[in-house]
Amino acid sequence: MNKNFITLAAVALTAGLHAQTTLDVDASKSLAKIQPTMYGIFFEDINMAADGGLYAEMIKNRSFEFADPLMGWKQPKSDRHNFNTESGIATTIKDKDRKANANYLHAIVKKEGGYELINEGFRGMGIVKDAKYNLSLAIAHAEGIKKITFEFIDKSGKVLGQTSVTPDAKDWKNYTAQLTATATEAKANLRLTFTGVGTIDMDMISLFPQETWKGRKNGLRKDLVQLLYDLKPGFLRFPGGCIVEGRTLAQRYQWKKTVGPVDQRELLINRWNEEFAHRLTPDYFQTFGLGFFEYFQVSEDIGAEPLPILSCGMACQFNTGELVPLDELEPYVQDALDLIEFANGSTQTAWGKVRADMGHPEPFNLKMIGVGNEQWGPDYIARYKIFEKAIKAKYPKMIIVSGSGPFPDGDYFAYGHDELKKLNAEIVDEHYYKPPQWFRENATRYDKYDRKGPKIFAGEYAAQSVAIASPDNKNNWECAYSEAAFMTGLERNAEVVHLTSYAPLLAHEEGWQWTPDLIWFNNLTSFGSANYYVQKLFANNKGTDLVSVKLAGKDVTGQGNLFASAVKDAKKKTLIVKLVNSDSKPQTVKLNVKGAKLASSATVTVLTSANNADENSFAEPTKISPKTQNTSVKGKPELTLAPRSVNVFEVPLQ
Repeated sequence: MNKNFITLAAVALTAGLHAQTTLDVDASKSLAKIQPTMYGIFFEDINMAADGGLYAEMIKNRSFEFADPLMGWKQPKSDRHNFNTESGIATTIKDKDRKANANYLHAIVKKEGGYELINEGFRGMGIVKDAKYNLSLAIAHAEGIKKITFEFIDKSGKVLGQTSVTPDAKDWKNYTAQLTATATEAKANLRLTFTGVGTIDMDMISLFPQETWKGRKNGLRKDLVQLLYDLKPGFLRFPGGCIVEGRTLAQRYQWKKTVGPVDQRELLINRWNEEFAHRLTPDYFQTFGLGFFEYFQVSEDIGAEPLPILSCGMACQFNTGELVPLDELEPYVQDALDLIEFANGSTQTAWGKVRADMGHPEPFNLKMIGVGNEQWGPDYIARYKIFEKAIKAKYPKMIIVSGSGPFPDGDYFAYGHDELKKLNAEIVDEHYYKPPQWFRENATRYDKYDRKGPKIFAGEYAAQSVAIASPDNKNNWECAYSEAAFMTGLERNAEVVHLTSYAPLLAHEEGWQWTPDLIWFNNLTSFGSANYYVQKLFANNKGTDLVSVKLAGKDVTGQGNLFASAVKDAKKKTLIVKLVNSDSKPQTVKLNVKGAKLASSATVTVLTSANNADENSFAEPTKISPKTQNTSVKGKPELTLAPRSVNVFEVPLQ
């Protein structure tokens, strides 16, 4: 960061060099409570966010269930379509007695040392020198095969770590081993070679780093969960997003297929695999190793309220729009009721026992559930009514989140809001993907919303630097500070706005379909975008009570390209003022605080960058990141705000 910008953002205790603006802050009265859920996170399995991302499995197509059962697997010394090869061949066999994980690999080894299998991982495998990796697999019917050797290799075939397994049983048996990487490599593969000549069956060939989040075996990627934890989110919405709906009803997300033993979870094609012609990803599937139990568990880990979203019997209306007839909706409604039992039921209930058997006998204390993702029109309202009646009849305290469609305005939006208001809906989910300027111009969006109407969940939003779904969208600085300007309006309307979340959350450097995204990762590293740091600043400084901040008696909503909101934190006993300067020139702001006595020292945290097009990157992951400094406070605090900057002023109250 340019040091001049840090200087410009410092609290000045002398007269400013620029035209001065005085903001009146009244800390004597709480205007509204800031909900603990004010700032949260939205997870969807897009951009390889789950398999190949948060879920730390390194083997692609570990159980041979993809549409092409050998996708991700190579036989470089063989031709899988020629069964007369000299070295050997592998094919897949379907076990008709298995409902899930029906396929397994059958290998014929004809020449010792001449046949090998290689798994390519998710755009390669990221391994770190001296780190340990846990291997597991199931083996049966090993005839003549005395040993399987597993090796990390780089693109030249150099071995970067090795282990082996010795089959010793005729029937299916699970085996484990461990590899230690001898070098750091982002694009490693796993090679299997065989000692002996004969046949062997293998399934669930799995590889995880030993170091995962909380050290859980076969768990989540530590660096990615840490980035989520650092946001201090009030909630975690999962599992999406449009994958909830599916392109067809058969391809919808069904939570019951994502719990229980991992090897018994039914794989599903990811609905984003061929959604965008500019980013076709035919190898994108959901193994559901990251399933509903794991979502609840990670919510608990990071201190976030779980917010599951379920299908309401409508496939994505941008695709087939397939509908379940109303008189056939009962199984979908029962799924919602059973999910609540899974999350909250005692171990004596059917689904509470499933949760307990998975290692969590205590309830997850689910308080909210979403019906549908971003459906619209009369068909949605009719189905919402049925869900609402059934859920409230059995769980009257459960808060139900409804939706107003995919757009922030227009006929679909107006109809949905009007109908949901008539139904006394508790929380309505709104989505907006718009240009940066829209976010600055709509900081007043909720100023005139009915305080007695439904509360609002800003469930998906992100400034689009080019256009919605454009592959050229960037996580640039203009998008980030424009979102911050909008967020001052969300915070100022905390009486109405109870939940907010940026979307999408995660994106693989090579496996993405949609931009922009909050967090970027590759096989070795990850970083937060400028937008991430905006979210972190607001979420880490949300406070407990909204207080008034005015400019000439009016809310600060863009006058002179200045935006502001103010809160008190009753727990920390501090006053926090958030200030966004979207102007290309610095501004000096004096805070005239009434109703509270300020301590003599404060902190100022500044997020800024020189150019609108600036971004964080793998090469410069913290190019745009917050800088905090202490300052003394005498009289009325005076701040000089850098051009295009987000600023958080926090002062203890005496």
